[in-house]
Amino acid sequence: MNTQHSELFDDLCRGYRLFAALGWGDTGDGHISLRDPERSDHFWLLRYGVPFTEASVDQLVLLDPDGNVVDGEGTVNNPAFRIHHPILTARPDIVSIAHTHTPWGTPFSAEVRPVEPITQEACFFFEDVALFDDEEVQIQDLAGGERIAQCIGKKHSIILRNHGLVTAGTTVASAIVRFVLLERVCAAHLRTRNAKPISVDAARYAQTDLTRPIAFENMFRYLTRHHGVC
Repeated sequence: MNTQHSELFDDLCRGYRLFAALGWGDTGDGHISLRDPERSDHFWLLRYGVPFTEASVDQLVLLDPDGNVVDGEGTVNNPAFRIHHPILTARPDIVSIAHTHTPWGTPFSAEVRPVEPITQEACFFFEDVALFDDEEVQIQDLAGGERIAQCIGKKHSIILRNHGLVTAGTTVASAIVRFVLLERVCAAHLRTRNAKPISVDAARYAQTDLTRPIAFENMFRYLTRHHGVC
């Protein structure tokens, strides 16, 4: 691991610990990846068996394109590789992907319906979240991950039917913030059954203003500080 990029690895660990602070991943489900800054076809994950609360740089492992651990010690669960590798391969612009099972995102995914601009936060995802209408909730092989990658296309988020949420970003911060916000948006959809969406023009305007790169970075810092994640 190159210490020149230590801040990237620190953010990855903060992302895991933030998920833990929010009560997610307590049964070992979920994973957050970071594309290696020097070997673009490799990526880092927290090794399997480490609670998110204990995520640290020395607990990370690097996977090669075949799913082998080539740096660090330990293993990862197979679905992690099967989901992250195809998306990162198809999207060279993406640096990080986040996925875990959450109280609102998972039940919302079972309704198999799109996200609508019914709140300000929902505008982050206007025309930028895909719906993976596929019954393979346990991703069996790379072909399943490739279907997810094909479905997400150029978008930054995807709802996996009867499974949960996946978000991606050009930084760890943007992938994590998208995930936190998408979970809140799913809660709004399930709590407010008769919501009236705003117009297309209004949603696009809000999205342009809300999704500036600095906004993701600022929100990530706020979230980690608010939840005591250092």
